[in-house]
Amino acid sequence: MEQGNILHAGQPERLTVDAVRLRTLFGGEARHGGLLTGDGDMSPGLPETAPGYVPGRPAAVLVPLVQRPDEISVLLTRRTDHLYHHPGQISFPGGRIEADDLDDPVSAALRETEEETGIPRDVVEVIGRLSPYRTRTGFSVVPVIGLLTPPFETRPDPFEVAEIFEVPLSFILDRANHQVHSREGDGVKRSFYVLPYMDYYIWGATAAMLVNLANIVLRTGED
Repeated sequence: MEQGNILHAGQPERLTVDAVRLRTLFGGEARHGGLLTGDGDMSPGLPETAPGYVPGRPAAVLVPLVQRPDEISVLLTRRTDHLYHHPGQISFPGGRIEADDLDDPVSAALRETEEETGIPRDVVEVIGRLSPYRTRTGFSVVPVIGLLTPPFETRPDPFEVAEIFEVPLSFILDRANHQVHSREGDGVKRSFYVLPYMDYYIWGATAAMLVNLANIVLRTGED
């Protein structure tokens, strides 16, 4: 895959080809060395020091790649400000893997996406997944990669989702946008990725998974 095929916007036919090539890239669970495996990679010891940490809780998110006419974008949500967990933060649609999901991350990601955004599971073309990412709160999150082809409608759950928006894939692939920030809390310094897009502050696990996505695509483009 030529790197220019991904990075050059304004070439819809080439970007559509790239979307198809992602089938190969994400065929099965992607296991590429050097990727982030959890919050503790950038802040060693952090997960075990977080209040209420319980390891190994299974969860899944959908990483929706939207095939727009001009280029591919990534669909994200902004959580409502009143939620107890991660209020106001940018995230992928997703959540815990429930008993009805039969321990299937794909089923959980599609179910949660439909509940949070109103996007029916039958309009999502699942093309694979990334390796699990461990959050500092103890979740082991499987990012499921899915393709969305417009037109489709969104109906955000007013309790959980304040906004649904899209970020161009070209922005995510630009490593200049992968910033590293730090903050201290409870006597622990935490470092994390931030992808500041327009007025959106994309950080934490969501940003880390986007960085993993970018590094896999770019690494493949450089082969």
